[in-house]
Amino acid sequence: MTNTNQSVHFLRDPARDASTEIDAVYTNPAGLTFLSDGFHLALTSQSVFQTRTITSTFAPFAANNAGDPTKTYKGEASAPIVPSFQFAYKKDRYVISASFAITGGGGKAVFNHGLPSFEAPISMIPLSLSAKGVPTNSYSVNSYMEGRQFIYGLQLNGSYKFNEALSGALGFRLNIVNNGYKGHLTNIMINPQHPSLNPTGVSILANTFFANAATAAQGASNSLAPIVNAGAGSTTMANLVAGGVITPAQLTQLSTGLGTNVSALTAAQVQTMYNTAAATYTTSANGTADKYLDCTQTGWGVTPIVSLNYHYAGLNLAAKYEFKSTLNVQNNTVIDNTGLYADGVNTPHDIPALLTVGGEYQLCKSWKLSGGYHHFFDSDAKMANNRQQYINGGINEYLFGSEYKINDTFLVSAGGQITRSGVTDAYQTDMSFSLNSYSIGFGGAINITPDLRLNLAYFFTNYDKWTKTTTNYNGTTLAGTDVYDRTNKVFGIGLEYKF
Repeated sequence: MTNTNQSVHFLRDPARDASTEIDAVYTNPAGLTFLSDGFHLALTSQSVFQTRTITSTFAPFAANNAGDPTKTYKGEASAPIVPSFQFAYKKDRYVISASFAITGGGGKAVFNHGLPSFEAPISMIPLSLSAKGVPTNSYSVNSYMEGRQFIYGLQLNGSYKFNEALSGALGFRLNIVNNGYKGHLTNIMINPQHPSLNPTGVSILANTFFANAATAAQGASNSLAPIVNAGAGSTTMANLVAGGVITPAQLTQLSTGLGTNVSALTAAQVQTMYNTAAATYTTSANGTADKYLDCTQTGWGVTPIVSLNYHYAGLNLAAKYEFKSTLNVQNNTVIDNTGLYADGVNTPHDIPALLTVGGEYQLCKSWKLSGGYHHFFDSDAKMANNRQQYINGGINEYLFGSEYKINDTFLVSAGGQITRSGVTDAYQTDMSFSLNSYSIGFGGAINITPDLRLNLAYFFTNYDKWTKTTTNYNGTTLAGTDVYDRTNKVFGIGLEYKF
C-alpha cells in the first residue's frame, strides 16, 4: 500500500493535496513556490499501532477449540517511531525540495497463533484418519507468523512559478523495498486410536505416527513379496490361509492394517494396497514435520512525479500524478520448508500510479477549508500471483478538512478521509486483505517562535468488516468463512523550521 501520511500535517488534516506549506514537498510539489524565500525544514515522528483480526468458522477447527468451529486469529503491528523529513529551498520563482519517508508498509505484524490458512489443512487430519477407520478427534499445533514490509522513499523535486497564478513541478522518488517473513509450524499432535501403532489413543506427534505407519505398511508389503515373487500373487488371501502359506493371525493383521477384510483379495492386490499406503503415510509424515520460514525480500524502483498548482485570490487548486513504479522483489531465503518463498525467486511488487487533485479556500484570515480526491491505479500494478486482476479499477479516497487560526501562536485543524477499495472476494486472503474505511484526524500547531512551529496530531481509522465464504476453504474441499477486520491508530509530532 502507498502511505500518504508522510507528515503530521496530514494526520491533523488529511486533505493536504493543495497545500502550499512545507508538507507540499510530498503532497503538492508545485505549491512550494508560495513559500517564503529561504530554507524550510520539517521533521516528523509518528507512532503507528494496528491490529488485523481474522475470525474463521470452519467445522474441523472444533477439534482444537473445545468443540467450537469458530476461531479468532489476531495480528498486532506496531511502529513506535516512523520518521520522515521534508526540505525545501526557495529563491524567487525556483524551488528545490527533497523528502524521506516510509512510503509503503511501515510495520511488523505478528500472529502468535498463526493464520487460518496454515491451520486448515492440519485440522483435516482427524477427519481423514477417522474416515480410514482410525478414530481421531483432536489435534493441536504450535503456529507462528510475522511479516514486515517497508518501502523507503527518497524524493527530489524541482518547482517553478510560471506566473502569479500557475506553477509546476517535476520530480522522482527512489523506492527501496525491504520485506521480511518469519514463521513456523511445529509440534503437530493428534490422538489416533490404532490397534498396533497407538492402541491407547494418546496424543502423539503426527509426524511420528505417520512415519511409524509408513514403516509398518512397507513391512507388510515386504512380507508379501516372497509370495508374489514365487508366482502366487494371483492367489486370494483366503486360499493362502487354507494352503498354510500364511496363518489366520497374519490374515487378521493384514486386514487390520488396511481397515478392511482382505480375504477375497489376491496377494498382489494386498501388496499394492500396502505400497500405496506406505507412500501416502510417508507423504503425510513429511507434511506434518516441523516447518520453518525465514525470508527477506529486496528490490527497488523509481516513480516519476509531475504536479501543477493554480492560485487565485483565496482559492488554491492542485493536481499531481505519480507514475507506476515497475519493480520486482527477490527472495533471500535462509530456510523455507513451506515451499512459498524459494530462494532467488523474483516476485512482481509494482507501486501503483496515483492521481491526486485538491483544493483549499481561505474563507477569511483565520479559517481555511480543504478537500481532495485520490485514485490509486492498483489494477494496473502487477502483484504476486497476478492478484491485481481481482481489483475493479483501483482504490478511491475522498478527503476533507478545515483549519482555524486562533491567534498568531495557536491553530487547530481536523479532517477526514473515506476510502473505497475496489477489491473483490478473490483478492482477499488472510495474509493480505483490503477493506473500506473512514478515517478522522485532528490536532494543532504551536508557533514557538516566528520561525519554529510544533505540530501535534492524532489519527484513527475505522474499517468495514469483510466476510468471505467459500465452498473450498483453503483447499480443503469443505465450506468455511473468514471475517476480516482491522484497526489503526496514529500519533504524530513534528517540528518545522525556516531560515
